[in-house]
Amino acid sequence: MKILVLAAQKGGSGKTTLATNIAVEAERMGDGPVALIDTDPQGSLAEWSQERESPTPILAQCSTHKLAQKIAEMREAGVGLMVIDTPPAIKAAIAQVISASDLVVIPMRPSAHDLRAVGKTIDIAENLGKPFVFVVNGAHPTARITMQAVLALSEHGPVAPSIIHQRTDFAASAIDGRAVMEVAGRSRSPSEIAALWQYLKACLSGTRDRSLVRSRSAPDPVAAPIGEARA
Repeated sequence: MKILVLAAQKGGSGKTTLATNIAVEAERMGDGPVALIDTDPQGSLAEWSQERESPTPILAQCSTHKLAQKIAEMREAGVGLMVIDTPPAIKAAIAQVISASDLVVIPMRPSAHDLRAVGKTIDIAENLGKPFVFVVNGAHPTARITMQAVLALSEHGPVAPSIIHQRTDFAASAIDGRAVMEVAGRSRSPSEIAALWQYLKACLSGTRDRSLVRSRSAPDPVAAPIGEARA
C-alpha cells in the first residue's frame, strides 16, 4: 500500500479538491482500492463523500493520533492507495501524518503569499526525510506568475509537470460528490488530473529516478525572487 499525503501551511491551496480528484482518477485507472483519509477537523472530505453516489473511493475520518491504527486497518483490508488530506496548519500533528507518507504533495497557488508560506511545509518533509513534490494549482493560463512560480519552485524541489488550472468544473463537480472526469464537457481539467496522477504514480512506484523526488534544502522565504511578479 502506498500513502500519499497532501499538505500545505497556507489555507486555500486546494488540497481537498486535489485529494478527491486524484483519488477518483486512481480508482478509475485500476490503481486501487483507494481510501481517502480526512484528518482535517473541518471535514470537507466527509461532506464531499456524503453527496457522492459511488461507493468508491472509500472514505475514513481519522484523528492524527489514531492514524497508525487506521493505516494498519486499510492495509489489512487490501487498500492499494491511501490519499490523506491534512488541515492547513503547521503543527506536530501534521508532522505525524507526513511521517507516515511515501510521498508528500505540496499544492500551492501561483501567488507571492503562497510561495512565501511553502518553506515551512518543506522543512517538515525535509526534517523527516520524506520525498515531496510541488503541484501548481488554481493557475490562470495567461498569468506570467504561473511560470515564474514553477521556475522558482524548481530551485527547491521537483514540480509536477501537470499544472492544474482554475476552472469552474472543479467546484461544480464537487457539489454532488463527483470529480472533474465524471462530468461531461470539453474542459481540459480531466486530462490535467490524469497526467498529474500518472506522474505521482510513477514517483510512488519508483519508476522515476528517486532523486527527482528527494527533498532539498530550501531557504525561507522561498518566494524571494517571485514577490515582484505580476499577472
